[in-house]
Amino acid sequence: MSDGKWRSLALILAAQVSAMSVWFSSSAAIASIKQQQPITSAEEALLTSAVQIGFVVGTIVSALFSLADRYDPRRLFAGCAVTAALATLILVVISPTGMSVILLRLVTGLCMAGVYPVGMRMAATWANRDLGLLIGLLVGALTLGSASPHLLAATVEVQWQNIYLVASGSAFLAAILICFVQLGPNIRRATVVDFSKIAQSWRRASLRKANLGYLGHMWELYAMWAWLTVFLHQSFADRGLVSSNAKAAWLTFAAVASGAIGSWLGGVLADRYGRTFVTIAAMAASGTCAALVGWLYGAPLIVLVPVVILWGVSVIADSAQFSATIAELAEPSSVGTLLTAQTCAGFLLTLVSIQILPVVQSALGWPGAFMMLAIGPLIGCVAMWRLRQDPEARLISGGKR
Repeated sequence: MSDGKWRSLALILAAQVSAMSVWFSSSAAIASIKQQQPITSAEEALLTSAVQIGFVVGTIVSALFSLADRYDPRRLFAGCAVTAALATLILVVISPTGMSVILLRLVTGLCMAGVYPVGMRMAATWANRDLGLLIGLLVGALTLGSASPHLLAATVEVQWQNIYLVASGSAFLAAILICFVQLGPNIRRATVVDFSKIAQSWRRASLRKANLGYLGHMWELYAMWAWLTVFLHQSFADRGLVSSNAKAAWLTFAAVASGAIGSWLGGVLADRYGRTFVTIAAMAASGTCAALVGWLYGAPLIVLVPVVILWGVSVIADSAQFSATIAELAEPSSVGTLLTAQTCAGFLLTLVSIQILPVVQSALGWPGAFMMLAIGPLIGCVAMWRLRQDPEARLISGGKR
């Protein structure tokens, strides 16, 4: 790997970690907000869902107009990161709940559409038989960025204003870092808007199967990230643990952040043994954890903690490989658009799973709520097994499928 490649990838990773800290800042701030005023479970879900909604809208616009393929991805990333930083900074000085907060979180989600898939686009320009690893590292950066607010909440009894302030500063830093990135030799620019490119995501069988696998994965992922902290806070409080909020925040951070290891390992194994192999194995593991963890609400910590950590590792280990699969199957000038379309569909589905989980939890408890999430990985495993049998699978991971 050349020095320019290493330097650029390091900058992309650092910028991604910094920018993504704004995504789950509200989830990390919830415990502090609750100490100052009551907030319903529906309001909690909406704080996260607003970001998802904004992201979906942003990715639709970006995919329709091929923004990631037509314009300099560094400028697109920087502009979106600055706007997200400003939207998060405003949260510091207003009431922590209400319509204005939801709108600002919506704006943050819109901006993330110019950060997450665009970062993958830039990493893919440097790929040389190591695409799985490169995007795996990038998704690992996303995971660390998403976990960072929980670390802040776990470290000290910090006020919610400070969580937003740190997240905003991190996004500003990301905008600066990305300006120093050099694009790789695989960059291909689209010169015109071609709406037919998006239709490939469903019309072409191999792309459709990969996207169905991704949807199964996404049904579980963000609902797990959004609600695991609530589950742990309740579990630890009911146990009567000293400093239960801090302990729950630490375990949430450990579970989410450990996904960075899963992303890296998934990338290494996928480049060596194939992407369908890794995605099927990871979804089988995470789906099993989802089906189990709700039943461990009151179990000894020596049993609960390892399952939670394994869930955190496996739930994200396959994420990058769906994106890498699309990048390998797509035409070079369509990579950015099809990656954006894929993430759009996935995050649209997360709106359903995030919002429906507390409803199921109220009716069936935590076992029923988390078992519902296991349905996604099951469907995803079937889709990726079917892709493995597809003749176009020879294009994936150098023929390893």
